[in-house]
Amino acid sequence: QVQLVESGGRSVQTGGSLRLSCGASGRSFSTSFVGWFRQIPGKERVFVSAISWSGSHTYYADSVKGRFAISRDNANLTADLQMNDLTPEDTAVYYCAAGSRYTSAHYYSETRSYDYWGQGTQVTVSS
Repeated sequence: QVQLVESGGRSVQTGGSLRLSCGASGRSFSTSFVGWFRQIPGKERVFVSAISWSGSHTYYADSVKGRFAISRDNANLTADLQMNDLTPEDTAVYYCAAGSRYTSAHYYSETRSYDYWGQGTQVTVSS
């Protein structure tokens, strides 16, 4: 069992940066792949980024490539999302999630691939 708690969301202006953190309980987190998703009201949850259980492979949605960076620290059971050059289009609730290490990377962008979810943290970017 893995429990996830996101933190770091707040309001920033366009061009600003934020670092979101996902803290986990449960040792299986260190052998799970981790993803970040975001969601705006009335819309589906959308893939942002993912990282393999070892941290050796990272994946990004086209909309954030070059601006966001995902990382993890298995010793401390955390996974972070560094977000730079933020725009109002990045405004959303951000969720971290964890799934089985045996899941193919082809499915990292799908919400159904994840077994555990955090409660979300709000990011608001103003122009």
